[in-house]
Amino acid sequence: MKVVLFCGGMGTRIREYSDAIPKPMVPIGYRPMLWHVMKYYAHYGHKDFILCLGYKADVVKNYFLNYDECVSNNFVLSNGGRDLKLLSSDIQDWKITFVDTGINSNLGQRLKAAQPYLEGESMFLANYSDGLTDLPLDAYVDHFRERGKVGSFLAVTPQQSFHFVKVDGDVAYVGITDYAVSHLSDLVFLDLPDVGTDLMANEPFGEIESVKAVSDLFCPVTAEVLEQNEELLGDLSILGKDAFGAGWMLKVRLQKPNELNDLLDAAAYEKVIKAEESH
Repeated sequence: MKVVLFCGGMGTRIREYSDAIPKPMVPIGYRPMLWHVMKYYAHYGHKDFILCLGYKADVVKNYFLNYDECVSNNFVLSNGGRDLKLLSSDIQDWKITFVDTGINSNLGQRLKAAQPYLEGESMFLANYSDGLTDLPLDAYVDHFRERGKVGSFLAVTPQQSFHFVKVDGDVAYVGITDYAVSHLSDLVFLDLPDVGTDLMANEPFGEIESVKAVSDLFCPVTAEVLEQNEELLGDLSILGKDAFGAGWMLKVRLQKPNELNDLLDAAAYEKVIKAEESH
């Protein structure tokens, strides 16, 4: 089965690397992240890759054009270094198609650019170039086929919710933190509940969409919606400028104020962020 990998983004989540190399080429041990993703699929027998390139495509191309198998394989060096014999190999049976899909293209445009290379395929796999997982892929594909569906999407629930509640008496403002905003790029849509809607703690109340993904929004407390931030709905760039202030999403009336005791305060939240960034 062919595997489409999206490698063209700007890599804003790894800023210390993104000015020098594209995100897929950030190293993990001896090899770049992209190689590890490809190795995962190859383990399950899927070795026909289509790389949707964009930002710094030349770096990805040159890496494979100058690929050195000795880096990740055992070998014997003899005759003063003039003879080299590989004892194992890792990409000799891979087929890689390199497709320039544009620097500023969104995900759908990149997939559309890869469409000619998928002709005749009844099914294909697709992933981001940083989508490392231990998912048993063969069992997952079998399960998908048994259900007879058009497509299947794998997602993992985050361990932390990066939402905030700013309290003013029995009224509060709910939104997402600047850390959460930094993990979204090119926001295009925000869906919020109507005034009067009752929200349950830790249940989704809406969605925020970027060019890359759609994310659920969660309310950390049980509350009633009093007001939507109409200014934010008209200009999502406010989130990037002032997430904790002008970027609030909902004004709510707290229905169970004691739930606030279960939330992190600002100091504890900063520790969580530092731990996340250190990984």
